[in-house]
Amino acid sequence: MPVSARPKVLVVFGTRPEAIKLFPVIRALEEVGGIRTVTCVTAQHRGLLDQVLGIAGLTPDIDLDLMEPGQSLDRLTARLLVGLGEVIDRVAPDRVVVQGDTATAMVGALAAYYRKIPVAHVEAGLRSGDIHHPWPEEVNRRIVAPIADLHFAPTETAAAALARESVTDGVHVTGNTVIDALHWTRGRIAREPALAAGLDDLAQRFAGRRIVLVTTHRRENFGDGMASIARGIARIAARDDVAVLFPMHPNPNVGAVMDRLLGEADNVARIAPLDYPHFIRALGMCDLALTDSGGVQEEAPALGKPVLVMRDTTERPEGVVAGTARLIGTDEDRIVSEVFTLLDDKAAHSAMARAHNPFGDGMASTRIARIVADGFGL
Repeated sequence: MPVSARPKVLVVFGTRPEAIKLFPVIRALEEVGGIRTVTCVTAQHRGLLDQVLGIAGLTPDIDLDLMEPGQSLDRLTARLLVGLGEVIDRVAPDRVVVQGDTATAMVGALAAYYRKIPVAHVEAGLRSGDIHHPWPEEVNRRIVAPIADLHFAPTETAAAALARESVTDGVHVTGNTVIDALHWTRGRIAREPALAAGLDDLAQRFAGRRIVLVTTHRRENFGDGMASIARGIARIAARDDVAVLFPMHPNPNVGAVMDRLLGEADNVARIAPLDYPHFIRALGMCDLALTDSGGVQEEAPALGKPVLVMRDTTERPEGVVAGTARLIGTDEDRIVSEVFTLLDDKAAHSAMARAHNPFGDGMASTRIARIVADGFGL
């Protein structure tokens, strides 16, 4: 493809998970040499995004700041398309890089396609097989696939999913960049313990108890599912030997239900969302993770922590196959039973904790940057 003397790569992202998984890629692209990297954030998650940018030492070149309270998906999508289109016109990149399954990723790819600019998709090929779970992320990923010409699949399973959709050219199995981010962050914490010292009091308060780390925010779990999760957490927390560490997602569909059904249990720490170093420390502190998040399914196994996934499907089946994760849905009784099994059965816990992590070796970003550079003949 025709490029300028110094090729320009526009990296577009807007949420905390995207920032976590892209900051190692941005660093790797800058280290390659010969590429000008331009970063654009949409601020789809404002506060949570800024936390990661601060830790990673990244200052975006362009900040669209598009987040609005209670913004509908269609309004967000429309504003993203106009805003990112204007950015691409102004920057005139030789390639656009997007990550994952967000509205920002989907629209960033679409805006680039409208201008016939090549797109690289980091974390390509994840599929649950159900367009409503996760919603709308499953469809977002499927939209990006036929647009992109470089597909950085984290696993062979993801590459095979692309092949089933007749996407075979430009597919590279790289590992998941979240493992790169985790290793980098753990190294910083080891050198600078103050980065995660905000959990010192909780670590002391919960000393001697089995810690269950909970994260929940999925749209498909809003309503009855979230209520069932809340009741399950309350029953888990009723055990004297258990403490629940619960960084609360800012979406009111989560907080309002937890306020109503969970209340202020003594051994449930409902705390503000954690920045990335504190979250990595929280994973290290816990006995197991109870989550509906995608990223936690990848991060927890890297630290030997079993993951119970409060969903009926996952676009990360590798963890289930490897034995690091188990799909348990949102039924209250099932949640309680599965958590208690891991707390009370050492063999069951050990089997999941020692299972092979299928998501990478911490070198994914280096591989991605090298492939992008090779495409420019660098």
